[in-house]
Amino acid sequence: MTGDPARPLPVPLTLLTGFLGAGKTTLLNRLLKDPALAETVVLINEFGEVGLDHLMVEGVEENMILLESGCLCCTIRDDLIVTLEDLLRRRDNGRIGAFSRVVIETTGLADPAPILNVLINHPYLAMRFRLDGVVTLVDAVNGMATLDAHEEARRQVVAADRIVLTKTDLAAPQDSTALRHRLTALNPGIDILAPDADARELVGAGLYDLARRPAALRHWLADAPSAHGHHHHHGHDHHGHDHDRDHHAHGHEGGHDVNRHDAAIRAFALTAEHPIARTTFDLFWTLLRSIHGPRLLRLKGLVDIAEQPDRPLLVHAVQQILHPPVELDGWPDADHRSRLVLIVNDVEEETVQRLWSAFLGQISGETAAARPA
Repeated sequence: MTGDPARPLPVPLTLLTGFLGAGKTTLLNRLLKDPALAETVVLINEFGEVGLDHLMVEGVEENMILLESGCLCCTIRDDLIVTLEDLLRRRDNGRIGAFSRVVIETTGLADPAPILNVLINHPYLAMRFRLDGVVTLVDAVNGMATLDAHEEARRQVVAADRIVLTKTDLAAPQDSTALRHRLTALNPGIDILAPDADARELVGAGLYDLARRPAALRHWLADAPSAHGHHHHHGHDHHGHDHDRDHHAHGHEGGHDVNRHDAAIRAFALTAEHPIARTTFDLFWTLLRSIHGPRLLRLKGLVDIAEQPDRPLLVHAVQQILHPPVELDGWPDADHRSRLVLIVNDVEEETVQRLWSAFLGQISGETAAARPA
């Protein structure tokens, strides 16, 4: 960590989540041995769940253990805010050494949204920590049944910036393939990694690393329309087919109906041909959030802002929580339209499209005229 000690740079923080039995303990133990995680604080729920004995060096203070890898482990208290504030206080007072990264392992039943809300919206913690992404583990053997039965598991997948697919050696290839289709249907454009992926891919890739990888950004934006189809059709056609339920059609791969429990979760794209004033986009997001609330699972994309031509805004939200937008140096491809991918739960695409169109109808001419020559 460098910089003025009075104004330290924010510490990157990675959220490690996944349902019960997905393999978080195994992955965390591997990561703790990797030099890439030196000077890392790992917040875990109970030491008993992680085999740390062979990694321990000495107790530092109450609830803290210094590991051979240079990591500092401690338990998450009842209040995450208290735990994180206490970590910062101890570091700032010199009671523990400086750390360069934090990894939080959630419980298997956790919805990541409340933790993300703390990290992004808490006035103090948002200045001291920088969210580095959400890594979600999914068990290839039990993953399909877990997604069927547990809303929390589906939310963990939707919230992910990277997914680690575990136990593929124990699963039938067709089952793993079907599960991959379902994961990309729930979270279009998501990177699915192997359990032995390099530690830097898991905890060092960065939430906004897409900003430095134009090819990945193009894939991220393009995958939802191609994966879900019927994006401009609503209701029932003359054959009586329900197009909303077709958005996740992948058939019965591996003998499993991947539609059955995800029919209410839809992904679709919003586009705009003309630049948009920043205040207009902010109003659209505020109104969308106020109307649909927790049914907004994910928003990600690029916005062509009228006040900053040729510098698109990268936006990213999870369950109503909008990460600080990032202004890019340029467009990743020749398509300079605003493009937003939304993942929603039990919200009609047509409803959101109408709201979007209403905002664009009011500002299309004004923003085109406002763009500097």
